[in-house]
Amino acid sequence: MAEKTLAAIKELKEKSKKRNFSQSFDLIITFKEFNVKKPENKFSEDFVLPHGKGKEAEVVVFSDNIKDVDCKVLKTEDVNKLADSKRDSKKFISKTDFFLAEPNMMPLIGKRLGIYLGPRGKMPKLISGDVKKMIKNLKKSIRIKVKDSPVIQCPVGKENMKDEEVRENIEAIIKFLEKKLPKGKHNMGKIVLKLTMSKPVKIEV
Repeated sequence: MAEKTLAAIKELKEKSKKRNFSQSFDLIITFKEFNVKKPENKFSEDFVLPHGKGKEAEVVVFSDNIKDVDCKVLKTEDVNKLADSKRDSKKFISKTDFFLAEPNMMPLIGKRLGIYLGPRGKMPKLISGDVKKMIKNLKKSIRIKVKDSPVIQCPVGKENMKDEEVRENIEAIIKFLEKKLPKGKHNMGKIVLKLTMSKPVKIEV
């Protein structure tokens, strides 16, 4: 599969019209013999890409105690201030990919921001262990989600990344799905790769 994946990456880079920004590679996988009406087949997983997606994910920590970390930290007073504005809350949550929180702040977050975080599937993960490591991993992560349709679409890199890095990201996702899906590889149907503004290219497996 490695050669076929690399071939698809090269084809997209060579044939796609050049843009004035670095386009993202999107992986789209359609599932077969997979019933999304079954609750056990719905899932949302934060997945660490080996080489990241080409741009660090936005991470925010809710804490009154944590300092000196490589992301924005919101204290209790910040949460209350943010929650007072519906517009600001929605905008802030929309541009943030992942949230982390200390356990003692969860009641406040649920009460003040849960109405915005919940529907977007962005309720914070509880901080456990090394918070700096958690932040570092989340910055390289994407969310792989199956809800109402038997398909996933997720970013796997950028045009300016090395072909091998994009390939390794794609293969890591496929290996993850082989373990996650009920029938493994048999549940994976059509696999295509595309750039932000290109037509998709099929990856043969």
